Amino acid sequence: MTVTIPANEQELLAMPAEDYMNEAQLEYFRQLLLKERKEVEETLEEMRGSIGMAESSGDDSDRAASEEELRYTLRQADRETRLWRKINATLDRIDEGDYGFCEETGEPIGLKRLLLRPTATLTIEAKQRQEQQENHYARRR
Repeated sequence: MTVTIPANEQELLAMPAEDYMNEAQLEYFRQLLLKERKEVEETLEEMRGSIGMAESSGDDSDRAASEEELRYTLRQADRETRLWRKINATLDRIDEGDYGFCEETGEPIGLKRLLLRPTATLTIEAKQRQEQQENHYARRR
């Protein structure tokens, strides 16, 4: 059986609510995530190249500027690496049949939220509760 993947977000959102996370929708998000992972991998490869070419010669101000740029690049590489891991974990959730459902409540996350953040694992409500708890604990310290 051939699955017809929605061509765009409008087609995806036009699907009936009872079709939530059917094969076509799962494949749409799989392709979206694979594309995003490829972009992240390309960005990481560029960063590796710039890190390898970092210069430590010149006067003190040149070295300081170079070190600051290197620190910035390393922070960015760390963020991209975390995103790469999250994308891979999300692809695993698709394979396991858990994608699109809240890890906390089991409720549907929703197509609109997933289109904005394909790696989301919580509904908006669950995410808000999590953030409120984090803020509460942070204030108590």
